[in-house]
Amino acid sequence: MKSQDIAALLDEPACNHNQKSKSGCAKLKPGETAGGCAFDGAQIALLPIADVAHIVHGSIACAGSSWDNRGTRSSGSRLFRIGMTTDLTEQDVIMGRGEKRLLHSIKQAIETYQPAAVFVYNTCVPALIGDDIDAVCKAAQQRWQVPVVPIDAAGFYGTKNLGNRIAGEAMVKYVCGTREPDPLPTDTTMTVHDIALIGEYNIAGELWHVMPLLDELGLRVLATLSGDARFKEVQTMHRSQANMMVCSKAMINVARKLQEKFGTPWFEGSFYGVSDVSQALRDFARLLNDDDLTQRTAVLIEREEIKINQALEPWRKRLRGKKVLLYTGGVKSWSIVAALQDLGMTVVATGTKKSTEEDKARIRELMGEETMMVEEGGAKHLLNIVHQHQVDILIAGGRNMYTALKARIPFLDINQEREFAYAGYTGMVELARQLVLTIDSPIWPAIRKPAPWHS
Repeated sequence: MKSQDIAALLDEPACNHNQKSKSGCAKLKPGETAGGCAFDGAQIALLPIADVAHIVHGSIACAGSSWDNRGTRSSGSRLFRIGMTTDLTEQDVIMGRGEKRLLHSIKQAIETYQPAAVFVYNTCVPALIGDDIDAVCKAAQQRWQVPVVPIDAAGFYGTKNLGNRIAGEAMVKYVCGTREPDPLPTDTTMTVHDIALIGEYNIAGELWHVMPLLDELGLRVLATLSGDARFKEVQTMHRSQANMMVCSKAMINVARKLQEKFGTPWFEGSFYGVSDVSQALRDFARLLNDDDLTQRTAVLIEREEIKINQALEPWRKRLRGKKVLLYTGGVKSWSIVAALQDLGMTVVATGTKKSTEEDKARIRELMGEETMMVEEGGAKHLLNIVHQHQVDILIAGGRNMYTALKARIPFLDINQEREFAYAGYTGMVELARQLVLTIDSPIWPAIRKPAPWHS
């Protein structure tokens, strides 16, 4: 990838503040390691496309360190669960056999698994020695008549977030617009609108909590990028009438480019929390400008909110007033805040390490101008906040679990490795249930008592 292309992805013009000033997003610097590597970001962004053969062109360590580190679920094909790599060795590098091994790997993947497409991910070693993966992919596609898409996201290009954007860029460049959607059933009685979800990864099956709501409203999801997606669905994204940007930190460039190329309007929303789910449905109706859809959306929201508020009331009684330290980033830095506030909890601070300026503005709107935002959360800093504010639970990613447990603090995993789905109206009940089980666990009084030999 050329340096000017990387620079364009780093300074994303779709961010609101970029249109107001030249300050831009907080810049990611090529070569940074603190935020992971670009290859890792590209692969976790696209791995949920379930019927594609995902080939890592590089050493086997790259494939082993990144494969399946996002808890996405598939309703069909399991091909994405098979790790594939060209397994370059020192001899391959010295003898210049990288491109040849890649071509053979593509051939083996196609003949063995008959995938809908093949994605080839570039990594540091072949990028440094100059393997032309674009040319190999083009030749393989012509030879076997299967789409072969190059994802040029070598690790040293930058952070994981840059890799997300490179992956999205590849989808817009090589995939979107290469197929027309399936025709609608002739017996449908309502107006059907085609939509797409960008930056939705179906963690723990969360997408399936939302799909029944969209189906009832006549909103046909052409594609998600990329939770529980199929290659043929991503091909049709150019025909979407409205796009929802679920995680702007990752793929805002996709929403912007689809708007530029195909005129598709988009908005940023969240499926966490009662109020945010309702607002996302209203935003779809607003963008689609359909009076009948707007009325049906209002009826559905009223019905679902009555039902969910009744279901949540027993849990709210047990959670009301509990204090939370939320250490995550991106869209979850504000969307989970809204969900916790719906449950009557108080968020004393939230992490913003991977958040955009728009994310931070939403946090201030929800929590006030003086809210505490945690940019860098080492163990000592997080524990200081916990003790200073008498926090009842730490909600964060798995890497912070042992910090919490060693300090005898209730902990709930909120990041991509979790086992429970919290999106949609029904997801709120699960979130409330997990919070109560965690905070009220009988283990806490037991382990906080002095040891017998100290009494």
